[in-house]
Amino acid sequence: MADEKPTESRKQRLARELKAETTKTFATLLTSAFGLIAAFAWNDFVRGTINRYIAPGQGLKSQLLYAILVTLLAIVVSFQLGKLAARYKADDESK
Repeated sequence: MADEKPTESRKQRLARELKAETTKTFATLLTSAFGLIAAFAWNDFVRGTINRYIAPGQGLKSQLLYAILVTLLAIVVSFQLGKLAARYKADDESK
């Protein structure tokens, strides 16, 4: 009986679970923050590109074109990510 490991106390288990959940939450928050920073960078790039090719004074036309391009980009990216997620899910289910 001296060789048996003592069981983990309830407090220790809860502390370990809290630490794991906190780490997971911070990782998600940091990933989201970097995603937002990347989105702002792409936003500036797309706006700059549109403004370069549309004459000044055509603000409404520029905004409409920007909205259409960003919407199309969001649709394409969402569709591709959905296909990728479905592929990984199918791979996991086949194992």
